[in-house]
Amino acid sequence: MPRTTLENDMKGQPRRRTARLAIAAAALAASACGGGGSGDVPPPPATSGTLTVSSCSLPAGASRCTGSIRWRTSAATAPRLTVDGEVLSEAASGEVAFEFPGAFVDIALWDGGATLDAITIRGLCASASAWNGGACEIYAERLDERVATPFVEDGAAVELEVVIFKPPGAGRFPALLFNHGSTGNGSDPSLFAQTFTSETLAEWFVERGWLVAFPQRRGRGRSDGLYDEGFNAQRSFYSCERDVALAGARRALDDLDVATDWLRSRADVDSTRLLVSGTSRGGVLALAHVARRPDVYLGAVNFVGGWLGEGCGDHRAVNRALFADAAGFPGATLWLYGEADSFYTTPYSRANFDAYTAAGGLGRFIVHARAPGLDGHFLINDPSLWSDDLAAYLDALR
Repeated sequence: MPRTTLENDMKGQPRRRTARLAIAAAALAASACGGGGSGDVPPPPATSGTLTVSSCSLPAGASRCTGSIRWRTSAATAPRLTVDGEVLSEAASGEVAFEFPGAFVDIALWDGGATLDAITIRGLCASASAWNGGACEIYAERLDERVATPFVEDGAAVELEVVIFKPPGAGRFPALLFNHGSTGNGSDPSLFAQTFTSETLAEWFVERGWLVAFPQRRGRGRSDGLYDEGFNAQRSFYSCERDVALAGARRALDDLDVATDWLRSRADVDSTRLLVSGTSRGGVLALAHVARRPDVYLGAVNFVGGWLGEGCGDHRAVNRALFADAAGFPGATLWLYGEADSFYTTPYSRANFDAYTAAGGLGRFIVHARAPGLDGHFLINDPSLWSDDLAAYLDALR
């Protein structure tokens, strides 16, 4: 499994392990007169260094791709740039082209034995392919689909984007509908246009014979329409008011109804074996949606679900209302959460689960700890933690 020193959760940026070397000044002996002043020698400048690494994308079948490493040091007396312990350069600053494999490599900048900066990174296999130890190998057929809806906005028909990862071969496959989350606090409109998929999750399910669909709700990715899942009046960030937030959730559920009916109609989908899941806002939507469509779905898997973070005013009323609605589903659900979640503390999420079961919901609540320094809200990136839980849940649905 990939090492967790690389984090591509929010914006595709590598996780950086940085150490800045500070050299303490050596004080000279005070003069016999006991002064300091003009006899003191100033400390040497502090040594520092930074790495900037540009990775690359490997086409299916490729073993390496060309990226670059740029570095700069200040006051270093014995600079070294290393990759997996091998010296690449001893220059104080520079830039080199580098052939990245699909496996992780450790890039470090040193001054003697002191680490100035370090990054763990790899070349990224093209979508629907994964590193097999020697090259990027295709694991699924990726389909980028357009789905008609009954919605009309500003006089124009609205279509949704749905990205599908389909197992090789012909047949009718069990299918997972996986729902994306929000965009932080909603203050960066450039994030609305990013199509969400999880290669990690798609590969896990495809390996087990499942087709995976990632619908992009209205205004997200390349879907038409306005992204309107509960904003303040100025649309500068998500609203923390109960009525506005819940109206946004209902709008999202309407989009999922359309995506669900479309998925069921596909000739390559076994409509008797459907599962719904999602992360963050998508997680609570999955639970609410399975209760809305209990005749369609076998179950729901909630990754770190919630609609409003704990720092948002009406978070408790909004989240509890959605989880209470979800309790109407008669089957079992799976709740997967991570410690050190930047949106939901573990006690808070456990209290939501307790409210869900008190309202009649059935399920299992499991908390995992990611590597130190990693945000538990992005638990989906660590299948080594949740794989056994999810496999057991799927087995129980058969």
